[in-house]
Amino acid sequence: MSNDQLISIVVPVFNEESNIAPLVKRLQQSLKGISHEIILVDDGSTDRTVSEIKKITKKNSSVKLVSFYRNFGHQMALSAGYQIAQGGCVVSLDADLQDPPEIIPQMVEKWKKGAKIVYAKRNTREVDGFMKKWTASVFYKFMNFLSDTPIPDDVGDYRLMDRTVVDMVNHLSEQSLFWRGLAAWGGYPSDFVYFKREKRNAGKTHYTLGKMINFALEGITAFSIKPLRLATFLGFISATVGFLGVIYAILGKIFLPSYWVTGWAALFVGIMFIGGVQLITIGIIGEYIAHIYKEVQNRPRYLIKEKVNV
Repeated sequence: MSNDQLISIVVPVFNEESNIAPLVKRLQQSLKGISHEIILVDDGSTDRTVSEIKKITKKNSSVKLVSFYRNFGHQMALSAGYQIAQGGCVVSLDADLQDPPEIIPQMVEKWKKGAKIVYAKRNTREVDGFMKKWTASVFYKFMNFLSDTPIPDDVGDYRLMDRTVVDMVNHLSEQSLFWRGLAAWGGYPSDFVYFKREKRNAGKTHYTLGKMINFALEGITAFSIKPLRLATFLGFISATVGFLGVIYAILGKIFLPSYWVTGWAALFVGIMFIGGVQLITIGIIGEYIAHIYKEVQNRPRYLIKEKVNV
C-alpha cells in the first residue's frame, strides 16, 4: 500500500468516552473504498476514553492510539498526530462530531485536484449560541487585523493538509503552537469545503471561556508583533497627553490665576489613564516574554505514555 494513496485521520481526544465508537463508525463509513488510518491521540483523559479506543484497536489495526501521560493541550495532541501520520495527506478533526466526517471524501477530491490545504468551513452555526458565534467572529476579525498571516475565518482545526505541508510544519521547532496560523503561514494553494455544524454528539465542551481567551492570546502573540507596536503607540499617546496637560497647566497659571482651581478629578483621570496604559503595555510585553521563556526551556511538547498499532 503506497503512503501517497493513504489518508491519515488525526483526532485529538480528551474525556470523550461516549463519542469514540460513533466517531470511528462514521469515519469508517465515510472512508469506504479509501485507504486510511485513524490516529486517536488521547490528551490525558481521566475517563474510559483509552479503554474505548483499545476495544476498537484490537479489532482493527487501521485504528491507532497514542496516549499522553497528562493533558498537554489540544494543539500538542494535533502535533503528535501529525508526527505519526504516514498518509499522503492528513485530515484533522475533533471527536465531538460537530464537524461531520462525511465531507472528508469531498476534501480528498479537492486535494487530488491540486489543493495543498482544504479547509472545512462552517456555513451555518445554528447549534452554537449567540455568545459563541459572536466571540468567534470577533476572534477571527481581530486575529486578521493583527496578524501578518491571513487566517481564513470561520474555520477550526477541521482541515486536510498535503504531505508537503505536514512535513513543513513537523520541522518547525517552536513550542507555542497555533495550527490554524501555521497551516496558513506557508501560503500553499488552498480550497474550501462547506458544511453545516452539528450538535455535539455527547458530553460537554472542554473549551471554557478562560481556555478560549488563552487560545486567542497564543494565536495573536505567535503570529504578530503588532501588539508590541500598539504598546509603543499607547505610550506615545500617554506622553503626548501628559505633555499637553503640562502646557495647559502652565498657561492657566499665568493667564488665569484667579480662576485656576486644582481639582482631584483631573488628577484621578490622569493617574488612571497613565496607569492603565502602563499595565496594558507591561501585560503585552509579558506575553511575549512568556513565549521566549518557553522557547528557551526547550522542553518536549508532550510525553507519550502508550502507543497501540503504531
